[in-house]
Amino acid sequence: MSPEPHVPADDAGHEETPNTPGQAAPAPAAHGPAADGPLDPEDVGSTYLLEPGDLTHLLRQLVVSPGAREDLVRSPQTGAPLASVPVSTPEDVARAVAEARAAQRAWARRSVTDRARVLLALGDIVLAEQSDVLDLVQLENGKSRASAFEEVADLAQVTRHYGVRGASYLRDRRVPGMLPVLTSARVHRRPVGVVGVIAPWNYPLTLALSDALPALLAGNAVVLKPDPQTTLTALWAAEALVRAGLPRGVLRVVAGGGEVGAALVDAVDHVVFTGSTATGRKVAAQAAGRLVGATLELGGKNPLYVAADADVDAAALGAVRACFANTGQLCMSIERLYVHTDVAEEFTAAFVARVRELRVGAGLDYSHDVGSLTTSAQLERVTEHVDDALRRGARVLVGGVHRTDLGPLFHEPTVLTDVPDDALCAREETFGPLVTLRVVRDDDEAVRLMNDTDYGLNASIWTTSARRGRELAARVEAGSVGINDGYASAWGSVAAPMGGFKQSGLGRRHGRESIEAMTEPQTIVVQRLVGHGASLDELFKLPDGKGQALLTTGLRALRALRMP
Repeated sequence: MSPEPHVPADDAGHEETPNTPGQAAPAPAAHGPAADGPLDPEDVGSTYLLEPGDLTHLLRQLVVSPGAREDLVRSPQTGAPLASVPVSTPEDVARAVAEARAAQRAWARRSVTDRARVLLALGDIVLAEQSDVLDLVQLENGKSRASAFEEVADLAQVTRHYGVRGASYLRDRRVPGMLPVLTSARVHRRPVGVVGVIAPWNYPLTLALSDALPALLAGNAVVLKPDPQTTLTALWAAEALVRAGLPRGVLRVVAGGGEVGAALVDAVDHVVFTGSTATGRKVAAQAAGRLVGATLELGGKNPLYVAADADVDAAALGAVRACFANTGQLCMSIERLYVHTDVAEEFTAAFVARVRELRVGAGLDYSHDVGSLTTSAQLERVTEHVDDALRRGARVLVGGVHRTDLGPLFHEPTVLTDVPDDALCAREETFGPLVTLRVVRDDDEAVRLMNDTDYGLNASIWTTSARRGRELAARVEAGSVGINDGYASAWGSVAAPMGGFKQSGLGRRHGRESIEAMTEPQTIVVQRLVGHGASLDELFKLPDGKGQALLTTGLRALRALRMP
């Protein structure tokens, strides 16, 4: 899930804008006091939505220097100021990493069971205090409350999974030694040290912690750099972890843009980045220069196919959520619909009708289905993609309007058809409430078009035959394929790896794979019967090739017995 049009975690709009690691998201469109000017007490838009005094306990989690410069953060829903957030410097990043490295040693010495208790306690806190954090997520990001709740549900899943099952991922693993009986071998996993997490603005709670939690369970410390637009949510998460029992210093938070992100990549032992492919390449190159690992979830241009035998009503309902949840600012969001000709008319009518029913608006409750876009850059990208497609002959089936009556960054959920292949929205990630619809003749054409992209993050297939769905999924070039689901079941199956093919990233989050990425495997072998004539050294010491002959006999026996 990410922004710059997948918007790079740190970029401003998850995709375009080739930003440097940790680049700040563009501020929401001007609405109220100027971002760099004093607040006018006579202007209703000058009133802070959050009382500065109420944020003191959160801001204490930041690693910043005295007298640090502050950034004014505004709510996307209205443009009104939220808070002034101090900005870290590269020197602050170095200090945060040093503090985390010092705290990591004692944390790693704790048992996995003790570390797991912290994760389980955090899950309880998130569920119990969801109202507070949902408000914060909505105010910073602009999404609807239903979309914000996905983040609470996700953390409940991730904390439970790693809290219960994580120990099994870290347990020493016995493997066959070189010589049966004589050689024993175990693989032990050790934490890498300090993991840097560069998180985007589109899922400020989920992506602040979904990689940090397995890193912590494995015995690492974490330094988190959230996007400047959503720093407060990350600070809430950090404070909640302390209340859950995490020792202070094991997770540190730094704030800022590209300079801060670059300093973090230069200091940690593994980096996790969610954002655009353009910025992801820069992060990967920077990490490779230091020979440290990198986990990257990047852009996507995700397809959904409605097969001839699909349940049309169910497919229409699922497609609406797959396309427009989180206002389309979701790395796994569906942006291309392919519909079999046999059901095209029926599906299109049902889908468009359901899109028209979506309630667009702002509110810290469940009264709206689709919220605001988060940044002015994303709004500009959506309108550019719509306008470009229309100039090239596309037709609007529903939507297509920037809703200035609702707020500065609202855009109606939009469905386009007859979109030519050279249109921007046909090839590039939009990362907003826009989807294209195309009719196909058969499964083969659908699969060909689904794979006709530089990306390969997520895909969806709707069919009443699970067997047919699996066979089609095996032909699709994507890291996850949901059969009769758009994205939620694939993301929510946290025991399974999540990541992308092609230009959609490197490595995987979730499951065993996340733990393995943030630990170093250490092989420990024990050679038995040393000094009793059975060691390799003693065999190789035998004269006239006798030792080699014995080994040859033994190797042939192992092959005959099909020993692994």
